[in-house]
Amino acid sequence: MELAGQVIDLVRRIGGPDAEAEAVVTRADLALTRFANSFIHQNVAESGVGVRLRVHVDGRTAAANGSSVSPEGLRTLVERTLAAARLGPPDPAWPGLTPATPTPSSGPADEATAYADPDQRAERVRAFVDAAGGLETAGYCRTTHRSSGFANSAGHSAYGHAVEAAMDGIARAGGADGVARLCADRLADLDGAVLGARAATKARAAVDPVELTPGRYEVVFEPAAVADLLQNLSWYGFNGKRHAERQSFAEPGVAQFDPAVTVVDDPLSAVDLPFDVEGTPRRRLTLVEAGTTRAVVHDRRTAADAGTHSTGHGIAGGASFGPIPRNLRLLGRDGTDGDADGAAGLPTVGAVADRDTAALVAQVERGLLVSDLWYTRVLDPKSLVVTGLTRNGVWLVEDGQVTSAVRDFRFTESYPRALGPGRVLGVGREPVRQPDRLDGVWWTAPPLRLAAWNFTGGASG
Repeated sequence: MELAGQVIDLVRRIGGPDAEAEAVVTRADLALTRFANSFIHQNVAESGVGVRLRVHVDGRTAAANGSSVSPEGLRTLVERTLAAARLGPPDPAWPGLTPATPTPSSGPADEATAYADPDQRAERVRAFVDAAGGLETAGYCRTTHRSSGFANSAGHSAYGHAVEAAMDGIARAGGADGVARLCADRLADLDGAVLGARAATKARAAVDPVELTPGRYEVVFEPAAVADLLQNLSWYGFNGKRHAERQSFAEPGVAQFDPAVTVVDDPLSAVDLPFDVEGTPRRRLTLVEAGTTRAVVHDRRTAADAGTHSTGHGIAGGASFGPIPRNLRLLGRDGTDGDADGAAGLPTVGAVADRDTAALVAQVERGLLVSDLWYTRVLDPKSLVVTGLTRNGVWLVEDGQVTSAVRDFRFTESYPRALGPGRVLGVGREPVRQPDRLDGVWWTAPPLRLAAWNFTGGASG
């Protein structure tokens, strides 16, 4: 926070008292242990400090990033950002800076996770590999720790930190893959043996798949598959800029989803930064309540355009793409949050599906159990029609029992329509926190039973 204040002082001295500015200084400690062919092949770690500066001067706006926090480095960053602003186009929609605002504090960071060493991550990799019982395995275990200070020329300042541990791995048997992944606030909550056994069980159960005719099938989606639904709803649906441009399906006040669906953005359910890139405090925000869309998210620019207030979803680059909720939670049955880290939802060893998923499968007369979705691409952002592939295990369900593995499908489906009124036939009790490719982004979801999903072909076309 002190460095961020120094940057603001430099802007005032160099750019004059009328220059508006905000600065975020972040220290990041990132570590990753990757394994393939059941051996660790990469262990990397980096620690660095980054500075993001945005200025508004003479009616023009510019932003820049720097990696040097020396006096010379900070001065160079300020000078080139001011120069860029003066050469840029006018910015009549500039929303102004976040005023001085009370900001919640981050939760206590687990020091064992923040400062984990390679041996601690390797222990979990070894446990994953051993539990796979000789199957070929691959994946990663990562830990991250970020601390950020914010200051602006309107007198607002804030500080926070974030910590995360995640593990994602597959096991392979006869060309079939099984997956297990989990995200948590503490490395101690990642049990490599449980995850490895789960991935191996699913891989063995996915061997010798049959090929089914494409068409509309009732489905049970495991949490990993539901995470892809949440990600795309987040980026393209609840984005305030896309909503203003009429490129979003979201219609606040309208019952667009099944009454079983409640979705919240809940960044502070884990140890994370309590403010966004503009310094606006972050908080829990209900986006869908019992099937009715309640809100889209805003940064300061989209909020000013909509005549409302920022919801704390400003991101770097948001002027182009818009604000994004990055920590969505689909609440479990009866509106329960479940375990924030998903520990309660970890699968039991020795079954294709965990107890929570199995309870939904038992209700299916004929349909499919789907582990995971990937390579998803949006075909129509307005209706959020998405195409993609299944992976890491699909099974035929008949009379409430898993009867055979099925070859992967390509699908084309409108995500809001698939979750629409009357289409959600069951929701699990225990949301499980799924990691994203980016640290600080996660999707927490229980398994879902949906009335229909449109499979359009095999994975090859």
